Amino acid sequence: MVKKVRKAVFPAAGLGTRFLPATKASPKEMLPIVDKPMIQYAVEEAEACNIKEFIMITGKSKRAIEDHFDYAWELEETLKSKGKKTMLKEIQRLAEHQFAYIRQGAPLGLGHAILCSKPFVKDEPFAVILSDDIIDPDDNLLGEMIKIYNKYKATVLALQRVPKEEIHRYGVIAGKEVKKNVYKISDMVEKPTSSAAPSDLAIIGRYILTPDIFNFIEKTSPGKGGEIQLTDALKALLKRKPVYGYLFEGRRYDGGDKIGYLKATVELAMKNPALRDEFKEYLFSRILSLSNKEQ
Repeated sequence: MVKKVRKAVFPAAGLGTRFLPATKASPKEMLPIVDKPMIQYAVEEAEACNIKEFIMITGKSKRAIEDHFDYAWELEETLKSKGKKTMLKEIQRLAEHQFAYIRQGAPLGLGHAILCSKPFVKDEPFAVILSDDIIDPDDNLLGEMIKIYNKYKATVLALQRVPKEEIHRYGVIAGKEVKKNVYKISDMVEKPTSSAAPSDLAIIGRYILTPDIFNFIEKTSPGKGGEIQLTDALKALLKRKPVYGYLFEGRRYDGGDKIGYLKATVELAMKNPALRDEFKEYLFSRILSLSNKEQ
């Protein structure tokens, strides 16, 4: 019997240097997009797939993440006294789930961050969600990946086609399409030059991993910058077991990049019925004003 994916790991120990000074004392993952912090969108994505246990890999100055997903007695009592039942229900709902927090003592890479979750994951398959890869809530990326895992009983990586000039920023796969948008991976290269890239299929921040990945991470030597790369461990796993990729054709925003973060803010604001019309009117007037100035 295939074990269900019931746990999700959220690596959140990075320094967020691209958003300094905003991230000097506040986690990048807590930067708001409309009315929710970035990491809440990731948690809700997992929640929508019936995942019940959330493992946060944190670092120094990340206490705000713990506080956000905990009960807030004073705030809750204030909302209750003012009759704001909908808002109260929303913040209490998050705290009702099972959260575990693990401190990654040093920034030793994504592979090391995932290894830190081993005592909580144990012998189960699990999802890994990088919260700064923001997926449109209407696009069920993680749910589709879980379906593929249930069929093949193997590791599944999220893929997306990226422009040639951006390929050096990603891990890139070689593989064969075995059914629409599903690839059996034969090789992967971490951050290749455009000329050395085996394809334009890049690995993005969603993974379904089997627990045997921990053995391969433990045997992976630190690479560039002294970091333990998940891609290196996956390459070693690939020699022993099949690994699949799912080509995502939906909407993804790079929340670790300022332009990507702004795009996500605009797109998700436009999905909010309470904001959409007024915000759309403002955007049109702003674009018209800028266009007139340039003429």
